[in-house]
Amino acid sequence: MLAIRLLAEPDRLDTLVLPVRPADTGEGGDARAVPVPPAVALPDGVADEAAALTPAARLTGRAGETRVQLRPGRTPGVLLLVGVGDGDEAGWRRAGAAVARAAADETHATIALPADASPAAVRGLSEGLLLASYRFRLTDAGDPPALAAVDLVVADPDAHLAVVEAARATARMTRFARDLTNTPSSVKNPQWFADQVAEASAGIADLHLRVRDRAQLVAEGFGGILAVGGGSASEPRLVELDWHPAGARTHVVLVGKGITFDTGGISIKPVPAMKLMRKDMGGAASVIAATVGAAALRLPVRVTTLAPLAENMPSGSAFRPGDVIRHYGGVTSETTNSDAEGRLVLADALAYAVQELKPDLLVDLATLTGANAVALGKRTAALYSESDGLAADLVAAAGEAGESAWRMPLPADYVEYLGSEIADLYSAPTQGAGSVVAALYLREFTGELRDRWAHLDMSAPSWADSDDAELVRGATGWGVRTLLRWLATLG
Repeated sequence: MLAIRLLAEPDRLDTLVLPVRPADTGEGGDARAVPVPPAVALPDGVADEAAALTPAARLTGRAGETRVQLRPGRTPGVLLLVGVGDGDEAGWRRAGAAVARAAADETHATIALPADASPAAVRGLSEGLLLASYRFRLTDAGDPPALAAVDLVVADPDAHLAVVEAARATARMTRFARDLTNTPSSVKNPQWFADQVAEASAGIADLHLRVRDRAQLVAEGFGGILAVGGGSASEPRLVELDWHPAGARTHVVLVGKGITFDTGGISIKPVPAMKLMRKDMGGAASVIAATVGAAALRLPVRVTTLAPLAENMPSGSAFRPGDVIRHYGGVTSETTNSDAEGRLVLADALAYAVQELKPDLLVDLATLTGANAVALGKRTAALYSESDGLAADLVAAAGEAGESAWRMPLPADYVEYLGSEIADLYSAPTQGAGSVVAALYLREFTGELRDRWAHLDMSAPSWADSDDAELVRGATGWGVRTLLRWLATLG
């Protein structure tokens, strides 16, 4: 991962990055930008050159806008101007991502920050640098970015140590979730995922791992996980990871959908829809990474994460449309579509959390429905909750973290769609409103925690089709940043 140092004075100036911000519009109404005065003195002539280059390059100061000026034989050899927008955390995050890409062929860069740089600005800048420099590679072909280190020159380095460390931990865990999700399903199965969790959590005090195998799932009655995983040669698992610091007064349970590959089962998907189904465990990846991150940051809140893991395959032992499944705790579901499998494994985990763990708050993340993307596009998750406070807190945390969530309704009129003649519930009613009805189905398993539960349908934002600010093409690790921001408020 990219190395970031905080310095009061630069010790090398091969590539110098200067932020620029929007200025007042000119008399002609044209937007223009001005360099942000740095906290330290610049080499002779650099400030004047930057001031002259900014209007010449027609920079507006928009966050993430860049201009690279080569200066052969001079110091610095490369001058990089980057827009920071209004100077909020989001603008600095976008600026950091832009620098990571614009300076990708350099080995080192120095960013001169203003004297009044806020902790939020430094955190945003650091996260942008770290997240946009991510690469997932299973081949040696091509050249990875050369940029290995960035120095942030600030007036008081000690004042920003904590936020840079928080940025490092957040980025490291987001990258972990991205790695888990990007890994092809030829490598990734439920046991492999459990092994990765064991490796990531090993040696961290107060972080405890339990993995249930198929025999234990049978003995304890996790019928949904067993049904979905029954068609695969790779047996299902249930990962339970518990961060339990001394003195924690709040207990949160996180649940994440962990389908390591989804063919649709008997209700098989067309090939184009199946191609990216290695990402169908993105929810499990994010909640696991957030829990390891909470432990790394020593957040004073207990977090228990449940990752129900299965591979949904068609075979003679696969579950069928029309089957009735008995979930943990006894509720039964009539399966109308084996491609609506994620809610079946989540139902088991939610019921177990309510009946056995009895947390204060319950939140699940799932790459659950394509309807999420139809409603909200590629960057925003759908959030469902009966708690105004919990919903508001999660939406706020997502906004601060640079992710996005939008609260959706849970209409009482749609509950009748869940009615089955032979079971307690239909698993996937066909009346439409796919994301909403899926949330209503999950709510049936939240019991006494119904008013302290939230569901995040994050199928669309779990994957980026192209580089975009701090996102890199492929798995985004959506939810890790949101959850860590939110958990940090609960101590």
